[in-house]
Parts: sequence; C-alpha cells; structure tokens
Amino acid sequence: MKLLADLAVAAVALLHVYILVLEMFLWTTPRARKAFGTDAEFAEKSRALAANQGLYNGFLAAGLIWGLIAPDPVGFQAKVFFLACVAVAGLYGAATASRKILFVQTVPALISLALVLLAR
Repeated sequence: MKLLADLAVAAVALLHVYILVLEMFLWTTPRARKAFGTDAEFAEKSRALAANQGLYNGFLAAGLIWGLIAPDPVGFQAKVFFLACVAVAGLYGAATASRKILFVQTVPALISLALVLLAR
C-alpha cells in the first residue's frame, strides 16, 4: 500500500513539474495556450504572472518530492501537508478560474492523500 501511495504522490509531483514547465517556459506556445484556454495576446501580456504561478507549482512539486525522500515521520508529514496544499489550491482554482482544475489537480491530490493516510 505504501508503494501505491508513493506512486500516487510522485504522479501529483510530476503533474506539478509539468505545470511549472508550461507556465514558466512554454506559456506563449500553442500547447500551453490550448491547455489553459488563452490566446496569443493574453499569453504575451500575462507571461510574467504565469511564470510566477509556475514557480509556485514548482514549490508544490518540491515539497512532494521532499516527502517521498525524507524518512518518516517528516516524509509522511510533508506528503500530507503538500497534498493538502495542492487540493486547496485546486479547489480555489476550480472556483475562480476553471472547473477543469478540480479534476486535473484536486481529485488526484485527494486520492493521493487518502492513499498516504491509509498506508500509514
């Protein structure tokens, strides 16, 4: 069960690394514009803001990776804390930006959190 939980945490971390790359480095590309539903003009004007958001997603990924490599109890605590942060951020994003975020970010974080708690 711990292996399954850790794989789920790793998947959420990788998702946030991918979001970091999209927001920090690929924001104005067609791929990122399609993913976030923006046009070229908006993407260019919001480039710095997106990079800032990407950095925050990187911090979430770093925290999850820390949780995976740190020994318990610190590893467990880090996983719980950062998965909760991802879930809350996803809820806020779903309420304010796009409902899609609920399924892309919040649901995987909550499933991973449940697995981490059950594996304890």
